[in-house]
Amino acid sequence: METVLEIKNLSVSFDTKNGEVEAVRDVSFSVKKGEVLAIVGESGCGKTVMSQSILKLLPRNSRIKSGQILVEGTDITNYKEKEMQRLRGTTLSMVFQDPMMTLNPTIPVGVQITEAILQHEKVSREEAKQRAIEMLQLVGIEDAAQRYRLQPHYFSGGMRQRCVLAIALALKPKLLFADEPTTALDVTVQSKILNLLLDLKEELGLSIIFITHDLSVAAKIADRVAVMYAGKIVEIGKAEEVFYNPQHPYTWGLLSSLPSLAKRGEQLKCITGMPPSLLPPPAGDAFARRNPYALEIDYKEMPPMFEITPTHYAATWLLDKRAPKIARPQILKHYQGERVIVNG
Repeated sequence: METVLEIKNLSVSFDTKNGEVEAVRDVSFSVKKGEVLAIVGESGCGKTVMSQSILKLLPRNSRIKSGQILVEGTDITNYKEKEMQRLRGTTLSMVFQDPMMTLNPTIPVGVQITEAILQHEKVSREEAKQRAIEMLQLVGIEDAAQRYRLQPHYFSGGMRQRCVLAIALALKPKLLFADEPTTALDVTVQSKILNLLLDLKEELGLSIIFITHDLSVAAKIADRVAVMYAGKIVEIGKAEEVFYNPQHPYTWGLLSSLPSLAKRGEQLKCITGMPPSLLPPPAGDAFARRNPYALEIDYKEMPPMFEITPTHYAATWLLDKRAPKIARPQILKHYQGERVIVNG
């Protein structure tokens, strides 16, 4: 299957007055055509920085320290803004958490889609307008021709997110970055947006990188899941592998803290402590200080990625053949094999 995006050993830093913040550290993964890769983890783990570094949307005090970004086999790591402008929208596109960050509140949504098309393609305004109406229809906006001239404030939150999707997909990109696109929506609308993304994936052959801290959302939409912690991918695999056979203690903690896994009357579980500062990152495994299963080596040496299956990898010393055998948390034992975390 065709590879749309390949990231090789990507590291991204921010230069601050207090020193260098290593926000993304030696990250590698790929995305195939028509695949949804969910990137999950706590806020501040590097999910958004990683995606925005690919699109070159980071502030000036950021820099790609090392690694490669390959889009359809072409190395874009050192692309300048003019070259990136040709890629954004046409090959790579992004949807943000808050649709009002994308939509101009004073301009009709249909006109905004039309202008996006005219900026990149040599077509007549009438043709661009017709395509804009078709895009609004595609994302489920009823009476699209009439609503073409409505400003964003006439739409609900869910409808605004559909309008943003229409803009993002107007130029038929190969890869869509969806950064927490359902977080601000209620559960019913959230489910509709997820179903819409899955429908668009099938209809357009779209690849999606879906960024979220909500594992139940990732379980519904993802083909593969990457778990990030302190700027690193600590586990990656097919969705069923990560959810039903998790191997990293951080993944255990995330799954154990899901409300859907709690028994009635029991206190919700949580991961104790706070993520570490990346100014600079701690020695060894950054999760060691919050990890109840940490070994002595975790505090000294960063673990490599261990292969569990040809599609499933995790960076934990517990997978070293010399490590003691650790029983997974009881809650994961109890629910192993049951599909309990998918909403909607």
